[in-house]
Amino acid sequence: MKMRWSLLLVGMLVFLGACSTYKYNMTRVQELNFSQYKTYGWLPPVDSLSKSYFSNDIARENILSTANKELGARGLSYSKDNPDILFRYITIVNNKSRMVYSNAGFGWGGTWGWYRPWGYYGGPMYPLGKEKYRYAHLIIEALDTKTKSVIWQARGSGEVRTPEKSINDLPKIVKGIFKEYPQN
Repeated sequence: MKMRWSLLLVGMLVFLGACSTYKYNMTRVQELNFSQYKTYGWLPPVDSLSKSYFSNDIARENILSTANKELGARGLSYSKDNPDILFRYITIVNNKSRMVYSNAGFGWGGTWGWYRPWGYYGGPMYPLGKEKYRYAHLIIEALDTKTKSVIWQARGSGEVRTPEKSINDLPKIVKGIFKEYPQN
């Protein structure tokens, strides 16, 4: 019986560890046949006027090398001269805040009592204050070279706890973004 619980616990930890903490969104020109694009190139990244976490050589290499692999896996070839489609990326880091709540619970010692013999921690939630955090977006856009217009855009977003971890997570985020690329 202990073995089953141990396996269940390990399985749940693996499952929760595999869950992505990033959210992905995509928009595209709906009636466009993306199979017409055979070659691609890159535009310089757009200056987002935000925190400079991702404006360094390591972040740029993590984004471009992973994106090139993903595009190659989708049958596109890199072309410096006259590509069919151009890609660019934008990074944005915002400062945000959220309310932090606590549940007072009841026990000996008053409303904020420390002793709860029956494990009751319920009760109303009380706001304690605001917590500041950083939230980042990596946006990748595709532009048709003939029409000079954006035809596809996808975004991976998530909380930035440390800039170094976020930079190391960029390949995972880029892969998640390109899962949203149209397969015609």
